[in-house]
Amino acid sequence: MASKRIFASVLIGFLLGLALCSRGQGTVTNAPSADLVMLPKSVPDPIEPWNRLMWDFNKGVMTHVIKPSSRVYRAIVMKPVRTGIGNFGRNLTYPGRLINNLLQGKWVGARDETYRFLCNTTAGVAGFIDVSTSINIPKSDADFGQTFGQWGWNPHAYLMLPILGPSNDRDLVGWGADTAANPLLYISPYKFNGNNPLTYLGPYTYFNYAVMYNDMSDTVNEYVRFSQAEMDPYSEIQYAWTFARANRVADFQVEGKQDETSLETVESVFFTYKDPEFPTHSKTKQVLIPTTGKKLKYTYWLQPTNAPVVYIVPGLGSHRLAQTSMALAELVYKNGFSAVCISSPFNSEFMEHASTASMPAYLPVDSYDVQVALTEIDHRLRAVYPNRLGEKALMGYSMGALQLLYLAGVERTNQSPLIKFDRYVAINTPVRMTRGMDKLDEFYRAPLEWPAEERTTNIDNTFLKVAALSKSTLTPQTSLPFNAIESKFIVGLTFRLMLRDIIYSSQRRHNQGVLGHSIHNWRRDPVYQEIMQYSYQDYFKKFVVPYYWATGLDATEATLEKAGDLRSYEGGLRANPNVRIIVNQNDFVLADEDLAWLHATFTPERLTVFAQGGHLGNLSNPAVQKTILGALSGLRANP
Repeated sequence: MASKRIFASVLIGFLLGLALCSRGQGTVTNAPSADLVMLPKSVPDPIEPWNRLMWDFNKGVMTHVIKPSSRVYRAIVMKPVRTGIGNFGRNLTYPGRLINNLLQGKWVGARDETYRFLCNTTAGVAGFIDVSTSINIPKSDADFGQTFGQWGWNPHAYLMLPILGPSNDRDLVGWGADTAANPLLYISPYKFNGNNPLTYLGPYTYFNYAVMYNDMSDTVNEYVRFSQAEMDPYSEIQYAWTFARANRVADFQVEGKQDETSLETVESVFFTYKDPEFPTHSKTKQVLIPTTGKKLKYTYWLQPTNAPVVYIVPGLGSHRLAQTSMALAELVYKNGFSAVCISSPFNSEFMEHASTASMPAYLPVDSYDVQVALTEIDHRLRAVYPNRLGEKALMGYSMGALQLLYLAGVERTNQSPLIKFDRYVAINTPVRMTRGMDKLDEFYRAPLEWPAEERTTNIDNTFLKVAALSKSTLTPQTSLPFNAIESKFIVGLTFRLMLRDIIYSSQRRHNQGVLGHSIHNWRRDPVYQEIMQYSYQDYFKKFVVPYYWATGLDATEATLEKAGDLRSYEGGLRANPNVRIIVNQNDFVLADEDLAWLHATFTPERLTVFAQGGHLGNLSNPAVQKTILGALSGLRANP
C-alpha cells in the first residue's frame, strides 16, 4: 500500500501517467477519433465499486491515522533505527524468497538471497544492518504470487484489500502462502481463549504489523500527496498494478533512433523537491470563491518574516500538490520567498470549485477564474498574516504560464479590482494553445509507426520498461532506454490521461450528452474506455465549441483559437516590463514561428531561451533554476 519515491515511482508522478491508461483494449463503435492505438489490457475489475470503497477506506486510514501518528513515530524513532527494523523484517522473510526463487528456477537469485541472509545475519547483527548491499550482493525478491504467475495463473479480478492495498485473486492466494512461509508464524502458534472467541496469533501478528507500520511511516506522506494530487488515483494504481506485478522481463534494447525533444521531456520526472519533509511543512486552507459560491483549497509556505510571495499556477490538469509545483515551491521558498500553490483550471479540484465555465480551454475565462481565486487567497493571507507578505509574483509553467501571460497582456486594460502582480514568470509556455494540442495528439499516435503485427507487443514492452525502471533508483545522468516512438508515446499518453480526467470531470458537472455511457463515480471503467477515444482536437471541437455556443458566445473554432494565441495580446505583453519568460529551443509546444515571435516581442532581459530541455525536461538543471530565481530578483519584502 505504501508508495516509494524512486524515479518518481510507477505509482507516483509523471512516469505513472505513461503507464496508466484506460482499462481496456477495445474501441467504442461511435468513437470520433482517428486514434487507433490499442492499449494493453489490465487485470479485469468486476467489483470496481467495492474496490473504490476500499480505496477510500485505505486513503482515510493513511491520511487520518497513519500520517499523523507516523509524525510522532519518526520523531521518536530515528531514521537509522527505522531502516534497521525494515532490514530485520526483510531478512527474516528470507525462507519465502529462497523457496520462490527455487520454484521459479532462479538459481542465481536463490544463491544471492542466501548470501545476503548469511551475511546480514552474521555481520549485519541479525539483519538490522544491510551489509550485503554495501558489498554489492544483489536482491532477488520473489513471492508466491509471482511463482503462480510463472506457472500460468493469470489473475482474473483486481482486488483492493483493506490496509494491504492493491492485489488480485492470484496475489491474494500468494499472500496466504507467503504468510505460511514466514518462520515467525510458527514461533507461537494459534492459541484460543475459551472465554474469548478471538484468535491470538502470537509474535507473528505483532511483528508483522510493526514492520508494516515502520515501513509506512517513511512513505505515508508521499502516498497521501499522491492520493490527493491525482484526479483519479484509484484508476492509476489499478492499471499500474498490472505491469508492476507482471512476471515478465522487459527488453531494454533500444531499436531505432531516439528523439531528443520527447526524451528530455520525460526527464522532467527528475525535478522534484529535495527535502522529503518539505510537503509536511506546508499549510492547506480553503477560501470562498465569490463567482461560484464554493470553497477552493490552496497550499502555502510562508517565511517567518516579511517576504515577497510567489503564487504558482501548474500545467495542464496538474494539482497544487503535483511534483513540479512542489519542487518550484521548495526552490523559491529555500531562497527566501513565500510560496502559494493552487490547482490548474484543468484540474477537477479547480473545475468543480472555482471555474465559472464547465469546459476549460477558453483562455480569457480560465485566466479570469485564476485571477479571482488568487485575489481571494491573497486577501485572506494578508488578513491572517499582516506584514508577512511583500510584493507579489505570479509563476506558472506550461499551461499555467500561458494563463499568466494572458493576465500580463491585458493588465493595462483590466480595470477590475482583482489582484495585479509585480512580476510574471512564465516557464515553458506555449504561444498557441492549439499547437500544443496538435502535438500531444501526434505523440499519442506515435505507435502507429510500428508495424501492426508488432504494435501491441512493443507498447506492452514500453510499459514493462517503466515498471522495471520504477524499481531502480535513477538520476538525471541516467540514459533512459526509450526510442523515439516510445518517448513520444510516453508523453502523449500522459497528457491523454489528463484529457480523460478533464472530460470526465466536465461531463460530471455539465453533461452535454456527447458521451454514450453513463457517468458513475463508483463504476467508471465503461465511460473511461469511451473517453480515451477522444483526442484533444475532439475535445476542442465536440465539447468546448458547442459549450460556448450554448452560452451565447460567438465561439467558432477560429475565435477560440485566436483567444488562445498569445500573439492576440502582443501589445500588452510588449509593454509590460514585469514579464519574464523561460523556454527551451526544442520544446515541442513551440513551432519555429512561435520562437521567432518570442524573440521579436521580448527583449533579452525578459526572455531566456535554453537550447535543450524539451518541455519542462531541464528544470532540475542548476542553470535553469538560477534563471528562475533570477526572474524574481528585485521583488521587495515591503512594497
